[in-house]
Amino acid sequence: MKKPYPHDRDIGEAIKAAFSRHPLMKPYELYEYVLEELDNEGFYSGLVTEKRVWRIYEKMVRRGEIFDYLDVVKGGKSLHGKR
Repeated sequence: MKKPYPHDRDIGEAIKAAFSRHPLMKPYELYEYVLEELDNEGFYSGLVTEKRVWRIYEKMVRRGEIFDYLDVVKGGKSLHGKR
């Protein structure tokens, strides 16, 4: 049976779960932990890019859904990905 491909909201939930399980993670670990969470939830994570994870993380911080735990979103610019 094929695993479902994750939507942005699924990746957002995986980001929250990754912070819950690994509260002291470093920025370079976020992508790996998010993929791990998606796999644990039964999603196919093979096509999820690091850029997409960072875009969703930044969007969640800017909306106030999560705190910028990794301290990478600054003012109007992000340290990851181009705008």
